[in-house]
Amino acid sequence: MGEPSERPRDGGPVASAAVQDREPALRDDCPQEERREPQPGPRSREREPGPRSGGPRGAVPAFVWALPPVALLGLVFLYPLALVVQQSVRPDEGGTSLQPYADVFGSASFREALGTTVWLAVGATVGCLVLGFALALIIAFVPFPGGKAVARFIDVFLSFPSFLITLALLFVYGTKGMANGLWTDATGTSGDGPFQFLTTPWGVLLAEVTYFTPFVMRPLLAAFSQIDTAQLEVASSLGARPLRVVRKVILPEALPALAAGGSLVLVMCLNEFGIVLFTGAKDVTTLPMLVYSKAMLESDYPAACVVAVVNIVISVGLYGLYRVVSRRAGA
Repeated sequence: MGEPSERPRDGGPVASAAVQDREPALRDDCPQEERREPQPGPRSREREPGPRSGGPRGAVPAFVWALPPVALLGLVFLYPLALVVQQSVRPDEGGTSLQPYADVFGSASFREALGTTVWLAVGATVGCLVLGFALALIIAFVPFPGGKAVARFIDVFLSFPSFLITLALLFVYGTKGMANGLWTDATGTSGDGPFQFLTTPWGVLLAEVTYFTPFVMRPLLAAFSQIDTAQLEVASSLGARPLRVVRKVILPEALPALAAGGSLVLVMCLNEFGIVLFTGAKDVTTLPMLVYSKAMLESDYPAACVVAVVNIVISVGLYGLYRVVSRRAGA
């Protein structure tokens, strides 16, 4: 008998061939999910090339979109201002010179107008701060019927033109106004009544305080709304009087709002033209009125432009101060 043939280990070549023949059939029988090829991990993926800016290719740079509004602003606003500055150094004799500045600064009318503008603006600002603080305290902390309606009316009042308030004061305190009419009816006298102050600097001051006080009240009301009423109750329970509560608790919280509102009122009073014009105060000459007089009545355009440049410099400086104070106040 011959020796039995040895069986191949691990199935031998025959078994391996059979397994290889069945692999395609097994792959066909497996579900799609089980035979899905493994995806490369995030580290193995190659980074797709793209623009360094991170945006799509061919995108318009951001500064290009800013060019049209900047050009429109320069054409509508900056170009006229540049013409004013240019005209201020162009005397009537021709050429370029600083002689118009020397002539204007040396004139008594300019110094008088500058002094009148400053004291009216400062006086109106102080009056607005005092009156606005008192009225805002009442509206915010003294409950009364219609308090919310009054607070909302302040926002509406801010949209009124300045000449409207001046016209209302003329109806009340003018030469033929209600106050003088009541006086003449009560006393039986003829002629004008005793209230003739509206055409004086004090009348202009009254009109500016009346018109600009809501501009102080608005930030104050916003600041008062952030005060915790528990602090006021604790201070009152400890025996603090109302004036002490206002001085120690409310006033420190209101100082930033007072500074912001006062800065804004100061800037607006320096540039106010309509109130002075509508009161008919002929002896009151401010910087805006001097610009009007030089340009429209005297046709001295270099002098008018010099005064306008001075007014612009003062206004821009005070507006910068207002922005700094407003930023610190969180307004």
